[in-house]
Amino acid sequence: MDVLSDVVSAARTGRPHSGRVTRSAPFARWSPAAPSAGFHIVLQGTCWLIPSRGEPIALGPGDVAFLPRGSAHGLADDPSTPMSEPPETPTEVDGGRDDETPAGRAPTAVMLCGAYLLDGSAPHPLLNDLPEVIHLPTQVGRHRELRAAVELLGVELDSDPRPGSDTILLTLLDLLLLYILRAWFEEQRVSGHSATGWAAALHDPAVAAALRAIHGDPGRPWTVEELGAQARLSRAAFARRFTHLVGQPPLTYLTWWRMTTAARLLRTSDAPVNTIAQQVGYSSQYTFTHAFKRLYGSPPGSYRHHAGQSATPA
Repeated sequence: MDVLSDVVSAARTGRPHSGRVTRSAPFARWSPAAPSAGFHIVLQGTCWLIPSRGEPIALGPGDVAFLPRGSAHGLADDPSTPMSEPPETPTEVDGGRDDETPAGRAPTAVMLCGAYLLDGSAPHPLLNDLPEVIHLPTQVGRHRELRAAVELLGVELDSDPRPGSDTILLTLLDLLLLYILRAWFEEQRVSGHSATGWAAALHDPAVAAALRAIHGDPGRPWTVEELGAQARLSRAAFARRFTHLVGQPPLTYLTWWRMTTAARLLRTSDAPVNTIAQQVGYSSQYTFTHAFKRLYGSPPGSYRHHAGQSATPA
């Protein structure tokens, strides 16, 4: 699995949700911070996204707004419209429609809105590198795969449930998240804003090769020399380059990714702890438990129990 897919797979918990939202002016609804990554995509009309910090962002047809850390924000027809608090009992729009347009009035904005539940206990640095709000304005000829996913998702949400709808929606939401992230990293590369950080690491041939090796076989007892060979660099040159772009030395990141992989396996499988320890490169369950507790604050068994209690039913 490639690095970006791996990161998203490890971070995701529970089931994503989405719905078609229609609003007519005047409207302004505040959404508090949430432990999820949210998105808003304008299908028709216009609106404004009001972040908790920074200037309001105008959204037009085809624009995508993504909030990777679930930051508090508002959606409004105009930045000057007084903001209302969310209802005490949120409207359930998963796979359906939330239409507050009065009879006989044309909608101001028709949107696709949704969210992905993420494990926030030890977020991947790739996700931490993202800004509070990612705005991807529609551009002719740009990010065609993202636009195709949006169109398919809109069609699926705009029709009555049909055979296979549940699986199709989940698959399209997975694709949408990956396409949003891919588009943003590509924008950083094209604009020249990716001199350091994960946007640069993913597009650096040497570092990307080492990351693929780590993610492809996290249980292997990698050395800096072996990873440098994957990158086709000397040990010293590779270590400097990797640390500069990723923000961690190679073996520190390897350990971190092993624990992240172990956490995903604890959440999603019934494999014994000692089996998971071996899968991520630890012959000693005691050493694995110590390393896991240092990152997650609890031993593997307790983490699995808590994750099972808080899991969202599919």
